[in-house]
Amino acid sequence: MDVESKEPGTRSKILIAAATMLGENPTARLSVRAVAARAQVSTGSLRHFFPTQRELIETVIAAMYDLEIPDDPINDHSLAPQERLLACLQMLLSHVGVGARAREQWGALYEAYVATAPSEDEAATYLALDRMGRHRIEQWLSALVEEGAIPAGGIEARARFLSTVTTGIMTERALPSETVRVDSENETLRLAVHAVTSGWPGA
Repeated sequence: MDVESKEPGTRSKILIAAATMLGENPTARLSVRAVAARAQVSTGSLRHFFPTQRELIETVIAAMYDLEIPDDPINDHSLAPQERLLACLQMLLSHVGVGARAREQWGALYEAYVATAPSEDEAATYLALDRMGRHRIEQWLSALVEEGAIPAGGIEARARFLSTVTTGIMTERALPSETVRVDSENETLRLAVHAVTSGWPGA
């Protein structure tokens, strides 16, 4: 066994390095070599804790699931429930940016997962990230349900709907446009929020 593998904190260093790489670039290839280099540990040490790339990916995503978001808008009780959920979705979109930044992110996703068939590990990374994004939306909806602010039921379906809406807006941001989309984006988001907070089928 690597001496390095016995050192306390090595596993945490690996997870932090991998999570940071995904935070910087959701299409990052979490290869054993790349993560080990970022964590400044040997590949042997990394494989001691995570024998396969998929195990590393799944552990990283699981660890990121319930991370607290600083200043999460869902906790801002000075706003009405629908406004809080709207702010949460706007926060998701803020990480994508607009213009060149949005095109760069969309292009990276296309190259990583669409242009060529992704490997099993690459597909696993994307699916895990997608689940994590929907899980975050489910947490926001659940918080409002627990407060009695919105009807219970159908959380998973509502989260999937909101995720689809935000993905559509992210894609639109990468495409040419003759108009400023801020107003139309907010209108779309408000319609989506209204749909999931009042009268959702099965809720």
